[in-house]
Amino acid sequence: MAISDLIDQTINDISPLDETAMDAARARQDQLTKPLGSLGRLEELSIRLAGIFGEATPRISKKTVVLAAGDHGVVAEGISAYPQDVTPAMVMNFLGGGAAINVLAGHAGADIVIIDAGVASDLPDHPQLRSVKIGRGTDNIAVGPAMTREQAIQCLEVGIETAREQIAAGADLLACGDMGIGNTTPSSAIASVITGAAPDITTGRGTGLDDAGLAHKAEVVQRAIDVNKPDAKDGLDILIKVGGFEIGVLAGVYLGAAAGNRPVVVDGFISGAAALIAHAIAPDAAHSFIASHQSVEPGHRLSLSHMGLEPLLDLGMRLGEGSGAALCMPIIEAAAMCLSDMTTFAEAGVSEKIDDEEAAS
Repeated sequence: MAISDLIDQTINDISPLDETAMDAARARQDQLTKPLGSLGRLEELSIRLAGIFGEATPRISKKTVVLAAGDHGVVAEGISAYPQDVTPAMVMNFLGGGAAINVLAGHAGADIVIIDAGVASDLPDHPQLRSVKIGRGTDNIAVGPAMTREQAIQCLEVGIETAREQIAAGADLLACGDMGIGNTTPSSAIASVITGAAPDITTGRGTGLDDAGLAHKAEVVQRAIDVNKPDAKDGLDILIKVGGFEIGVLAGVYLGAAAGNRPVVVDGFISGAAALIAHAIAPDAAHSFIASHQSVEPGHRLSLSHMGLEPLLDLGMRLGEGSGAALCMPIIEAAAMCLSDMTTFAEAGVSEKIDDEEAAS
């Protein structure tokens, strides 16, 4: 079913990994001055990057973290340990350069694009803030749909346009980050619907709920699914019924990055839920996804596994903001550099491993 001209065209532009480029990258890896396979997952990652870019030796220079913020009507159900006014306060912290993502993106040499996808309160004008304000927070998913079909389409289109813009400006590596009090609740619902796992499995403590709060949150997630009955095979329907504005924007970024043949780094649980939406809309998009870290949130592992992704790190993180994704950007860049910049045995004049026949003669 057609969604919109931009989204439909983006889906059509998403292609499988370039096997020719991957074969060339694999052959080069086997000739580099090291024992075969000795760089482990860096080698696998470099070959995958070749397939994404469609180039035997891809290079990464400009890196961008897209950080989308939005509020959630479901906070009315008492599912968060923090009040909703933390969302705008944290956006202002991002703009002021004082948050973890600012530090980690700076360490990675990455730019940050900050989008007000649907914060419930007004934010002051700021040159680094892109205010699209699809709504002033979603509606309460425990009693009805999060948003309208038109709003969901707008979310995806904003994300696609952002990815296109960043790629056109030279971005070789994108990452998705989030901010929004209450957003682990829709993420738990998304993960439950798409993976088929029960809400008491996909729901975690978020910002620090106690046992009673966790049980209540899982019940709210179950109620949201029962009330809205989202179609597990329809990513747009899931976004409409139990999603979030920032989640939808990030889903669009994933689609846009995949269509532009650029890798996009999945951060934690909310970023992973957005990736699940994108994957449900266009399964081939996941070829461009790189899982950065394993979040403490229980639904994250299920989400990554559903998309066939294995995280690079497990540091017990659960912050969001794109923090884990930014932390992994230098690792991804290093994988590409080892493939392109290391010398081969022939170039270095170094003897290769002696095979069995040579050793016997």
